[in-house]
Amino acid sequence: MKKSQIQYFIGAILVIVGSICFAGKAVLVKYNYIHYHVDTVSLLTLRMVFSAPFYLIILFFQNKNQAEVPKLNGKEWIWMLVIGLVGYYLAAFFDFWGLNYITASVERLILFIYPTLVVILSGIFLKKQIHKIQYFALIITYLGVIFAFIPDLRMGLQKDLVTGSFLIFLSSLTYALYLIGSGEMIPKIGALRFTCYAMLISTAMIIVHYSVSIGGGLWSYQPEVYGLSITMAVFTTVIPSFMISEGIKRIGSGNASIIGSIGPIATIIMANIFLDEHISTWQTIGTFIVLGGVLMISWKGKK
Repeated sequence: MKKSQIQYFIGAILVIVGSICFAGKAVLVKYNYIHYHVDTVSLLTLRMVFSAPFYLIILFFQNKNQAEVPKLNGKEWIWMLVIGLVGYYLAAFFDFWGLNYITASVERLILFIYPTLVVILSGIFLKKQIHKIQYFALIITYLGVIFAFIPDLRMGLQKDLVTGSFLIFLSSLTYALYLIGSGEMIPKIGALRFTCYAMLISTAMIIVHYSVSIGGGLWSYQPEVYGLSITMAVFTTVIPSFMISEGIKRIGSGNASIIGSIGPIATIIMANIFLDEHISTWQTIGTFIVLGGVLMISWKGKK
């Protein structure tokens, strides 16, 4: 096997494992809600507090090993704060909040439409051309989401479904805005440093949110809650973020986005095993339709 093939194989494995780890986040959140009744803000705060030290350590060594550390001016720091607010704070908050109302499987499916939102928002604000195949892909993707909703509608869960789906859609929308806004900063300071800055800014914001809205009791839960929160921070946040970044370096963002489509399928399987979420025929059909639409968007972006 050639060296380039080995590099590609390693990159593909990193993206696959990273995507599966990311997919487990929704399952851990729902498990906490169901078994330990942790509120949204407290659970998100625990996740951020336990993951922040890793990003601090990484940022320290990144600065130590680099001869010239990129510096941001006042305007760029304000932009960085806005990106941190929109991305890892609002996107995560809407996501955790929405999981109170819908299943982990449907949550991952709605989150997965963010590439379509990037295309739409780029067309509106950046005047980027949307091609015919992308319009077709958008129609297919949202048709798939509707298919996945049918079982919940039949069970009379319309109110919770609408509330939860709207919140998860806001999470996907804010994440898409974060991706668009990051385009100017990443080339200047690098993807690794950018991720650390954004994560640490969002950690500070969620701590402020927790202090204002709840104020205390963060360390009074059962030990299992902290074990699950640490697992969420390390294995569904920190490790997969760097695995996928390294995988993209080896195989490219286009290939990574295609391989990463394993995420929603992994969530459905894990939700069925650990949360006893029933996998319906409609949900299976909807999932593959959404995957098809997103893959068309990703493939067009790659080309």
